[in-house]
Amino acid sequence: MTPVDALKAANLAVSFLVELAALAALALWGLHIGSSRPAQIALGIGLPLAGALVWGLFAAPRAAISIPGPAIVAVQALVLGLGVVALFASGHPRWAAVLAVVLVVNTALAWAWHQ
Repeated sequence: MTPVDALKAANLAVSFLVELAALAALALWGLHIGSSRPAQIALGIGLPLAGALVWGLFAAPRAAISIPGPAIVAVQALVLGLGVVALFASGHPRWAAVLAVVLVVNTALAWAWHQ
């Protein structure tokens, strides 16, 4: 494996971690915005499930519904961008900034390497 191949593999791993971080951020936001304990639990579970469902249907490598490339990018930006917004809205602006920077760098490398 060449160093470039290793970097490409690492970028794919970071992509997966960014997806997980966005889902975790949605869970945190759900827990934060619920007005009662049952609402917090429902939103803490429901928001990441909704994000995962949208991702699995449209944006995953083996998505259930095939959509054109630009639409896939839009769905990815929506779900991952909501993760950044969720962190910020939950009172974690520094983590939101970190996730946003990692997301931008990861996406740029994925685009350049046709991942």
